[in-house]
Amino acid sequence: MENILNSPVSFLFYVAALIVAITIHEFSHAWSADHLGDPTPRLQGRLTLNPLAHLDPLGTILLFLVHFGWGKPVQFDPFNLRNPRRDAALISLAGPAANLLLATVCSIALRILSPLQLPVLSHTPFAVAVGSVTIIAFLQILIVMNVVLAVFNLIPIHPLDGFKIVGGFLSPQQAKEWYSLERYGMIFLLFLLFPWFGPAPISLILNPVVNFFLNLLLPGSGSLV
Repeated sequence: MENILNSPVSFLFYVAALIVAITIHEFSHAWSADHLGDPTPRLQGRLTLNPLAHLDPLGTILLFLVHFGWGKPVQFDPFNLRNPRRDAALISLAGPAANLLLATVCSIALRILSPLQLPVLSHTPFAVAVGSVTIIAFLQILIVMNVVLAVFNLIPIHPLDGFKIVGGFLSPQQAKEWYSLERYGMIFLLFLLFPWFGPAPISLILNPVVNFFLNLLLPGSGSLV
């Protein structure tokens, strides 16, 4: 995905797409928590599509410095939920689900614009030109960013959404044992993110799943990550 950083306009598209993906992701967590009975996100001003409410200061700075960032986690009080473990899983699932839904909508828009005979992503990755081509370029990047964010957060390691999603499907005893691993989550995650002797181990997990979704949403795009 280094090609998206080849020009200032491409980089701006990348940043804008990631901000949109993070905003949709965190807003969906907040909306789900509020819908399931916990007003905490609404009281904290998170029930909004204003990106400023969802961007983490450090995560935003790193987004520009190292092209990797994150949003401000949505807080919720499980004591306000009717079924705390199940509802926590639903709240966690809402973020990745919203990202995949947005990617699907963008894919439909891409197909509507296809009669314009715009460049294929595999031939000119994230190419940026003028007029309608810029719309295609942004939609392509938006699809990739949403798919990557969704799949990454579905990894079942704390503090990612997948951890609580798995916990919601386990029996009470299994869930108790599962949540005991929460304290080691950052250790596991850092291990997967560190490029020990080449590509980071997490790429072995992410790439096949991400490429599966991209092949569905961006036909002819090939392997992008």
